[in-house]
Amino acid sequence: MITRRAFVRSLTCSLLCAPLGTYAQTAGKVYRLGQLREGSVPFSRVFWEAMEGYGWFEGRNIVVHTRFAKATKELPALAMELVKLNVDVIVTDGTPATRAAKAATGTIPIVFAIGGDPVQQEFVARLAKPDANLTGFTFGSYTDKQLQILKEVLPKASLVALPAGELRPELARFASSIGVRLNGIAINGPDDLNSFFQSVLSSKADAVLFPNIAWTGPHQRTIGAMALDNRVPLVATWRPFAQSGALLTYGPTPQAYQARLAAQVDKILKGTKVSDIAVEQPTHFDLVINLKTAKTLGITIPQSLLVRADERIEN
Repeated sequence: MITRRAFVRSLTCSLLCAPLGTYAQTAGKVYRLGQLREGSVPFSRVFWEAMEGYGWFEGRNIVVHTRFAKATKELPALAMELVKLNVDVIVTDGTPATRAAKAATGTIPIVFAIGGDPVQQEFVARLAKPDANLTGFTFGSYTDKQLQILKEVLPKASLVALPAGELRPELARFASSIGVRLNGIAINGPDDLNSFFQSVLSSKADAVLFPNIAWTGPHQRTIGAMALDNRVPLVATWRPFAQSGALLTYGPTPQAYQARLAAQVDKILKGTKVSDIAVEQPTHFDLVINLKTAKTLGITIPQSLLVRADERIEN
């Protein structure tokens, strides 16, 4: 015969002990995180600080399998390697890496960081509710804004070169609307940088617009310095370009998206369906102007632009 006190003890144990046992089993699991991108850029400190805030520690309850491609053509095979490793989540950087991961698996969750419109690129059905195994962070399309700022600085510029074998029609139309003709110069990676700038000089381009391209990650300072060495005004996305010689940069706040990627990875590892995690977008864009470069190139930055700058590099 079970007494009332014994029944209460038994019920309490059944309510408390089972969850604790389940938690202990989950806590003991080591999850596998795959990283796929062009260029050897590991996850930033910002990403790991966010992950640790959610309780994820590399080497303790999560391990990272990196697959860095030297060229776009390597991405499909590297994506398949991560699938064969049966990783729990794949984090991609750039449109080509995301496309390769999407082709490799329809089940493993993919968290991406890309430019452009992920709906238009058919990565997700909708930003608010992806309805697929992909979600992530899109920087959106702000190349037209970069071009507009460039035109403010160089109002007489009529020819702008950019690293692209094929120009986006909408960007070409916008450029034409502000009196600029675009010259797309094909480039496959860092090995083509010298020939790229030679083509820029031979075409007599007034400036270069370098959009956000995944493989440039480890080469941003090199590109900025090469532009200055060739006395070419360069507009790019990330601050390191400007630190090393680009005239100015305009793009999402550096590294801010890394914390958001970590938040999405955390949700997935804790059981949230990828299709229920909205694709996020930037909330702020930074304008960095290198006044030293401007002086070297004999360019006067309009006061209206200086007051809008988030940072001015003077030495």
